[in-house]
Amino acid sequence: MLKSLPEYEKLARQAHGHLCAGQVLGIRMALHGLSLLGLDDPAGVHRKRLVTFVEIDRCATDAIGVVTGCRLGKRALKFLDYGKMAATFCDLETGKAVRIAALESSKDRAGQLFPHLDRPGLQQIEAYRVLPPEELFSVQWVDVRILPQDLPGYKGPRVFCDACGERINFRREVVREGRTLCRSCAGQRYYDPLPHH
Repeated sequence: MLKSLPEYEKLARQAHGHLCAGQVLGIRMALHGLSLLGLDDPAGVHRKRLVTFVEIDRCATDAIGVVTGCRLGKRALKFLDYGKMAATFCDLETGKAVRIAALESSKDRAGQLFPHLDRPGLQQIEAYRVLPPEELFSVQWVDVRILPQDLPGYKGPRVFCDACGERINFRREVVREGRTLCRSCAGQRYYDPLPHH
């Protein structure tokens, strides 16, 4: 069952190391998404029904994971580096998905509601706790295409890169001129190998 906002704040603080406005916003975002999907036990009875896409690698993402129970290592949390304070909550059983994005105007509302607090972050924490969802978020129902190889629990063929010999999982290989390559050897490398010392 879902917990209260203070209970999630405590868990988020433990997971992230401190509590900030982004985490309160992430908690509220996840709670709103779950409510719209009608899921009231994401870490229990509904734990295999939910996949969440997050569009930013900031504090809110840790809080979203705390509320939803979705984890990167369980393949239920998907990170897309769009730089947006947004997340999409997908119910695998019903096929429904809802994308929720933070409204920039909520920061202004925080200052209006809590002008006596001397720091914007403190104003935002308090405002994000009490503002109704429609003042915090935009909501859009969406269709998300999740491939079988992207689902939690997928067991697919494992192949080896013809260039480096490393194993490739989850159909992430690239085939070029008849050769099976990992994405790094196919030119999508995020690192540059250094010569041996």
